[in-house]
Order: sequence, then structure tokens, then C-alpha cells
Amino acid sequence: MPGPRPAEQSRNPGERRPLLARGARGPRRWRRAAATAVLLVAMLERAAFFGVAANLVLYLNSGNFNWAGEQASLAALVFLGASYLLAPVGGWLADVYLGRHRVVTISLLLYLAASCLLLATSIPDGRSSFCGEMPEWPLGPSCPSSDCQHALPSPYCAPTLYATLLLLALAASSVRSSLTSFGGDQVMDLGRDATRRFFNWLYWSINLGAVFSLLVGSFIQQNISFLVGYSIPVGCVGLAFFIFLFASPVFISKPPTGSQVSSMLKLALQNCCPWLWHRHAARDAQGAHLLPDHRYPQPGPSHEEDIANFQVLMKILPVMVTLVPYWMVYFQMQSTYVLQGLHLHIPNIFPANPANSSPALSSSGGGYRFPEAWLLLANVVVVLILVPLKDHLIDPFLLRRGLLPSALQKMALGMFFGFTSVIVAGVLEMERLQYISHNETVSQLIGKDLYYAAPLSIWWQIPQYLLIGISEIFASIPGLEFAYSEAPRSMQGAIMGIFFCLSGVGSLLGSSLVALLSLPGGWMYCPEDFGNINNCQMDRYFFLLAGIQAVTATLFIWIARRYERARQGLSVQNCSSRDRG
Repeated sequence: MPGPRPAEQSRNPGERRPLLARGARGPRRWRRAAATAVLLVAMLERAAFFGVAANLVLYLNSGNFNWAGEQASLAALVFLGASYLLAPVGGWLADVYLGRHRVVTISLLLYLAASCLLLATSIPDGRSSFCGEMPEWPLGPSCPSSDCQHALPSPYCAPTLYATLLLLALAASSVRSSLTSFGGDQVMDLGRDATRRFFNWLYWSINLGAVFSLLVGSFIQQNISFLVGYSIPVGCVGLAFFIFLFASPVFISKPPTGSQVSSMLKLALQNCCPWLWHRHAARDAQGAHLLPDHRYPQPGPSHEEDIANFQVLMKILPVMVTLVPYWMVYFQMQSTYVLQGLHLHIPNIFPANPANSSPALSSSGGGYRFPEAWLLLANVVVVLILVPLKDHLIDPFLLRRGLLPSALQKMALGMFFGFTSVIVAGVLEMERLQYISHNETVSQLIGKDLYYAAPLSIWWQIPQYLLIGISEIFASIPGLEFAYSEAPRSMQGAIMGIFFCLSGVGSLLGSSLVALLSLPGGWMYCPEDFGNINNCQMDRYFFLLAGIQAVTATLFIWIARRYERARQGLSVQNCSSRDRG
């Protein structure tokens, strides 16, 4: 008889299952109700997250705190980076100690408390209670020369705000990693097609929450007040917590299966560094001769299952790692694409109201500028339109004809669209620099900053945003499905956390590459522009990213083919073993 699948664990007869897990054999409508509740919670959580992150720099740069621009930008980068890099923590806690249901519940409570603390800092009494009084900085002597530099004062309320943002990042990352795999558990017994469709709609729900934050939350924060604006994330998290608790009776809640992280590390050490492993084993001769399941009568995977799971993990990780350059390209739409857009002609679309003008939106043209960040909606709208179309028409059509590509094939296609997006951005930047070289510029005041832009309309950026949105459908959604369905069952939460963590690594690598190219002599080094990029060579940066993406996409295709051939060989071997049995 063939052994158990590496991705599945045999259930210990003495294992105590929670009452909620009995719903696994319930009617199909209860599974749909559970999945719908998870989708609602995911949508509300993402609305809360983007409600905090969208205008965080503006909030810290406002008169409430008076942080310098670089200080506010650093805080925003720390928050966004931590919200991805901390994702394995929640997944590991769910797999080892608490289970996914409890991790999501506790994380939502932490989310709610941290959101309320951030809201409290938006009112004077809250700031005085948590931060003390804002110090008054004395006026210093004027600079004796043009190249002197003043040290920036310590940012007001920094300990409280950084602690709040890190708590929010921990809560958001734990909810993201645990809720994703928890939602997959609700539909897993309905078949692989149901799992695929769930991840499609999960991504759709996430982007719907982003639309709400960008259209409603950001506008309220910029034009009404941050007190009202930051009340929206508090309400979203509170409603998500209520829905999750209300739907608990219909959820499938699996207990924690115990830690396999130490087992995986020992096996990795044994395979990669045998001499180091033998030295460690000599120190603990007794432990070296005992298998884990011989020491204690505790439930959990056997040593053979540990080895099988380790082999599966070693096949999954190269696929996920080669996706990192795609994330470098993907996160350009929140950084260099925005910077490029600020140097294209941005039209006036709203009439100015002198009695209630907003310095964040007003311009020298007497009206409100089109918010450049709203171009992110082009990416979001693509996801909102194509996901239902793909789920109801394209995928069923291809499935009936046996032409539906695998998750790995879709991810390769997503890399191609990401490559195309950054190529289009590079071509647009080359054209923009042609206008700059001929001194054809228009000045536009955005907030308090003056930009010298090319007379090219910002609408020319729409194709690159549309292409990155299409790439997201083919790379990110199948990536979630692949990470969940191929991971060992006892490590699904940790693997989902690693997936989100690697996306954060891609973002940080992209930022590090920009920082490296901003050194003297680099393509992004243009200090004489004072914030403008007209003397930079950002087109070369885009083409460099395209080259990195092309090389790693080729490597990804090679790894994916080897993975699928190995999987098909294992399936044939299992079938022949069953026939002999």
C-alpha cells in the first residue's frame, strides 16, 4: 500500500476535535455561508488596512505632528514592510498553538485596539494623554552657507505612533496569513475547483475593500478630518470581528497540529551541512537515537511524514522564491509609477471652493488636481471586472475543453504581463524625457510642492496600470492557491505567511535597488532637481526591472516544469501501487 500523501497528516485516534469541525459534512449551503463570511471579513480588514496606510504620510506630516517628509515616509515604509514580513508569525502560531480560528479572533481584537489608539492620536486630548505636549522648537541661527544642514528634531509622539503601527502591522499580517488558509479550509471538502473559485473571490473582495478606502476614506481624511477618516477603519474592524464571531457555528475549525518548524530545520541542517549536523548529534546522543514519535505518545506526524513534508517544502520554496522579482515589479505602482505620474500633466477635474479648499488637492490652476493615487483604481477595477468574468465564463469554458492552465502556468503568464507593464512604463518615461530635453515643460503645484512636468497627459499611464492589474489576476491569485493546496497540511498557515512575507521582500528589494541607484553616479541620482526626476534616468531603472523579471521568469518556467513532471510521476506511481494492491 502507498504511504500517506505528503500534504496530508494521518489523524491520531486520540485527537480531540472541536465541535465546530463537525460542520465539515454539513450541507453545501453552510460551506458557502462560511466562505461568504470569510470573504466579508477579508474585505472589511483590507478596507481598514488601506484606510490607515493610504494617507499615513499626510497624517504624520500634518500640523498635528509636524513630522518631516522623510520621517513620515520612513514610518509608512516601516508599517507596510512589517505588515508583510510579520506574516509568518501568525501562521506559525496558528499551526502550533492556537489554531486559525483563535488566531484570527485574537488578531482582530488586537487590530481593533490598535485602530482605536491611532484614532485617539487624531484628537488633542488623546495626543496629550499618550504623547504629552508637543514641544516648541526654538528658532536656531540662520545657515552661514548654502550647503549647511540642520539636524531634524526628534519626531513628536514617535514611540506611541511606531508602537501603534507595529501592532497594526502584526494584527494585519496575522489576519491575512491565517484567514486566507482558514477560508480555504471551509471549501476544501467541496473539491479543488471550489478552492480555486474561493481564491478568485477572495482577491475580488480584497480589491473591493481597497476601492472603498481609496474613494471614500482617503477623500474624507484629506478634505474633512482625520478623526472622521480614521473612524472608518475602527468601524470596519469592529464589523469584521462581529461577523467572524457570528459565523463561528458554521465554520470548520481545525485544531493546531503541533510544530514542524524544528523538524524542518533539523532536516535542512542534516541535508545542507552534514558535518554540522553530526557535531550537533554527538552532543545529544540520546536524542539522536530516538525518533520523535518514540519519545512521547503525543499526536503528530511520524519521522517518515516529516521527511515527506520536507521534500514537498523543498519543491515549493523555489517556486515561491522565483516569484520575488515579480513583486519587485508589482510594487512599482505604489512608488515609481506614482513618481512618474507627478511629472506628467495632471488635469483639473474639480472646481475649487475658496471657502473649503484643501492644500492636498489644490493647485495653481484654481481647481482640484486629479489625485494621482486614484490611478491605482485602474488596477483595482481590472481585478473587479475580470475576476467574475474569469470565474463564470473563461475558466468554465477552458475547463470543459480540458484547456484550463495549471496554477504554475497562470503564474508564468502573470509574470509576462508584469514584464509588459514595466516595459510600457519605460517607453513612456523615455518619451517624457524627450520633452524635458527640449525644455518643453509645464509647472504644476500639487500640495505645497512645485513639479515641472512634461506636457504629456497622465492618462498615458493607464496601460501600465491595466497591465499590472491583469498580471495580478494571473500571478497573485494562483500563487495563493498554489501555496495553500500544495503545502503540507500541518504547515499551511506558515506557508501562507511565507508567501506574503516574500511579497514584502520583493517590495524591500525594489526600494533597495532605488536607493542603490540614487547614490552618486547612479541613474536615479539627480540632487539638483530638488525632488523632481527630470535629470534622472528612470527609464533605465524600468528596463533593468524588466530584464530581471525576464531572467527570473525563464528560471521560474524551468522550475515549474520540473515540479509538474515530478508531481505527474508521483501520481502515476501511486496509481500503479494501488493497482498492484
